[in-house]
Amino acid sequence: MAKREVDIVVISDVHLGTYGCHAKELLRYLKSIRPKKVILNGDIIDIWQFSKSYWPESHMKVVRRLLKFVTEGVPVYYLTGNHDEMLRKFADFNLGQFQLLNKLVLEVDNKKAWIFHGDVFDVTMQHSKWLAKLGAVGYDTLIILNSLVNWGLTALGRQKMSFSQKIKGKFKDAVKFINHFEQTAADLAVDKQYDYVICGHIHHAEIKQVKATDQPGSVLYLNSGDWVESLTSLEYADGKWAIFKYKPEDFNSDADDDDKADAEDLNASLDVRVLLEKFKLETH
Repeated sequence: MAKREVDIVVISDVHLGTYGCHAKELLRYLKSIRPKKVILNGDIIDIWQFSKSYWPESHMKVVRRLLKFVTEGVPVYYLTGNHDEMLRKFADFNLGQFQLLNKLVLEVDNKKAWIFHGDVFDVTMQHSKWLAKLGAVGYDTLIILNSLVNWGLTALGRQKMSFSQKIKGKFKDAVKFINHFEQTAADLAVDKQYDYVICGHIHHAEIKQVKATDQPGSVLYLNSGDWVESLTSLEYADGKWAIFKYKPEDFNSDADDDDKADAEDLNASLDVRVLLEKFKLETH
């Protein structure tokens, strides 16, 4: 399958190291594109919930594929989120084409894009971090249960369902939170005179023009969604932004093993586990 040329790809909320992460699907997607820039907009590795007992080879392959972009000369920006906030003390680290940052301002065809994860807008994150972490564990458990139910539905020939999306849809507060998040990001971006504001965090992919509430002007708000449920990313190509939505039928299931450079390296895998465990120990 010929690789698609993409100027910029934005990925967030992958949550490597958790049961809900769709690493195999993400790997197929990454192998299907030839990007000029890669932006990892937070919560790529879930250090909050990381356990040495769960780090599948598919998760390691995603890390290796991202590093391969770096070795090929593709700029890769890793922006920190709340689940990988331990990395914030290493912000502004540079290694060749790889940069670790908390936020990024990028020039996109003479327009300014303001890019950051977005957890700064989350009141729970700012004032009750323990509650947010508890919620993260509950969410991961819900995803596991959802996976089991979907396995049964697939065996019966029925359509899959999403527990969390149904829950979000039934609670007005969840809808209000998303709307408030989008509006807050837009208001700040307009005030700073940016053309685009690009976030993650809320696991809700979106592209829409948002007007400021208390001043003239508007901004194009974009959210890359996640690779836990929606399996989405943002792509910039041919002068426009679009949401990519992963569909299994568009990919060859054998694509995971088509690259010799991605052969499993157990030592590298163990090194990543040790490094992540060290982050957790140092911050507790």
